Amino acid sequence: MSSSKKYCNSLTSYSRFTTREVSIGDLKMGAQHPIRVQSMTTTDTLNTLATVEQSIRMIEAGCELVRITAPSMNEAKNLELIKKELVKRGYNTPICADIHFTPNAAEFAARVIEKVRVNPGNYADKKKFENIDYTDSAYEEELQRIRKRFTPLVTICKEYGTAMRIGTNHGSLSDRILSRYGDTPLGMVESALEFLRICEENNYFNIVISMKASNTQVMVEAYRLLVAKMIETNRNYPLHLGVTEAGEGEDGRIKSAVGIGTLLEDGLGDTIRVSLTEDPEFEIPVAKLLANRYSKRSGHAAITEIDFELPYNPFEHDRNTTNEILNIGKTNVPRVLADFSMRTEITAASLFGVGYNYSVPLDKWNLSDMAVDYIYAGDNLINFETPGTLGIIYNSEVWKKNKNQKRVYPLFCGEEYFNTKQRSEILNFVAVDSAALTKSFIDKIKMEHSVCLVLDSFNTHTMPELRRMAMELKHRHCPLPFIIKCNYKDLSEQEFQLYSSTDLGGLLLDGFGDGIWIKQKECVSTQACNSTAFGILQASRTRISKTEYISCPSCGRTLFDLQETTQKIRERTSHLKGIKIGIMGCIVNGPGEMADADYGYVGTGPGKISLYKGKEVVKKNVTALTAVDELIALIQEHGDWVERTM
Repeated sequence: MSSSKKYCNSLTSYSRFTTREVSIGDLKMGAQHPIRVQSMTTTDTLNTLATVEQSIRMIEAGCELVRITAPSMNEAKNLELIKKELVKRGYNTPICADIHFTPNAAEFAARVIEKVRVNPGNYADKKKFENIDYTDSAYEEELQRIRKRFTPLVTICKEYGTAMRIGTNHGSLSDRILSRYGDTPLGMVESALEFLRICEENNYFNIVISMKASNTQVMVEAYRLLVAKMIETNRNYPLHLGVTEAGEGEDGRIKSAVGIGTLLEDGLGDTIRVSLTEDPEFEIPVAKLLANRYSKRSGHAAITEIDFELPYNPFEHDRNTTNEILNIGKTNVPRVLADFSMRTEITAASLFGVGYNYSVPLDKWNLSDMAVDYIYAGDNLINFETPGTLGIIYNSEVWKKNKNQKRVYPLFCGEEYFNTKQRSEILNFVAVDSAALTKSFIDKIKMEHSVCLVLDSFNTHTMPELRRMAMELKHRHCPLPFIIKCNYKDLSEQEFQLYSSTDLGGLLLDGFGDGIWIKQKECVSTQACNSTAFGILQASRTRISKTEYISCPSCGRTLFDLQETTQKIRERTSHLKGIKIGIMGCIVNGPGEMADADYGYVGTGPGKISLYKGKEVVKKNVTALTAVDELIALIQEHGDWVERTM
């Protein structure tokens, strides 16, 4: 990896990026310490008892750092009471105060608890969604103003030994940053570096940095770019990883794993928070599963080192260009393959779990938005009329005997393709592992215009090995489309969900893969596997098959029941394929944190909601009793509503 693209120790050998040690009370973070897991309370910070009891539930679930919002001086002062009560009950877990617009609250909190988090976009900066052209002198004047506002906090943190997180969020970049860098990962990095430089000018280094976004592509690019900048300038601050507003349930877990897991694969990250729209103690097991996967990763099978310039840009998502064969490759969305090879029999009813439902009375197939594109049947013969949108893949010998069926294609293993005279004139799948993907093989296979490769790996370090294979193809100018195949067995449902999201999502974020194939044994049901596959594509922004909800995880600032409201909105809008709806508990997580949502539902006061179209507020102070109905009316008004079909 050239110095200009270097953002981790290695792309092929697992190695954690070594950061400086940061002390958060008695908790040590960074350096060679384990990846720490944390979460944030959702109670009213002024309710001492509720906050203490929720903090204890989080701690007993494994939370190593409890973050609590302090939107004003009153809440900051109450942190001292919360801390004392936790210690009284025998809990010494450090507390982090979450500060946004109130420097005086941060300065008080820094004297009584172990860590403060500040957001450069709104701590001492302006966010009015104004496009202002700053001259160099005007820009410098703003920096001086920020320096004056921010330095007192730095001085206090240094004096009291308090740690700080400089937490940049994609959706809350200041107007000044936006005017110079745009709404970009680079803007996120520069926003943090401005505050970091002020800390360094004051010889204060007990700092953690984050680059959070709801868009996983932006989030991964920003963290990588930050590390690249740190490497260039000989910095090594610990990283707090998180996908902000990931959502709830399956979607929230998949999205978190795609973003956080992609970075963990390359050895980045010292602490993680999974932001789910659920009670915070439920975030901890997810974070622990993600982190613990890497505790024994260093002993993986060797992957060939990269001895050429990276053939892609790790700081900018750009899909790899390949040929088109039928509906695979080029500009087609990544395809989903379902593995039915381990079944003893495949019937029409078997297809229900992969999005196809056969109606006997009507003698027709009904397709869901998550209907797979191909089924790998292996040696199983399908003897019924399949849907016209579904392709069937047989092992080569079975295909030869049944090649006159409609929409059936063979799977060959590596050199087997060249050793047979019977091939499909339309589409041939050729499976290869890293050992088979030699220069001579690539030189031969890349001339075969009907071939779609299947990249397969059983390496513990799955994602980097598959990425290495993809890079080899790109480096050698092989234009063939390829499917990414991952293999799992004997995993819990949550392990399967998180691991597959990490492995496949990481490749998709790097622009690789014209389709995904998950082979799993003793893990989850066919339906759950299929839902995960489509969820990974959705989370990586590479194939949209359902409505996306950008919902914050709730905190003490939240002005309504976020979980209940999210569920109400989901029930009414889940059929609006491709629409993004932001559901935010307060104005802090409002228009900015919704990032690129199409519509927004934001708490602005007790029982009051503001509705947004993009980043523009269109209705203010709507009563919560009618706000969901008015959100639906807003979607209808802008032509994005369709009636639900049964």
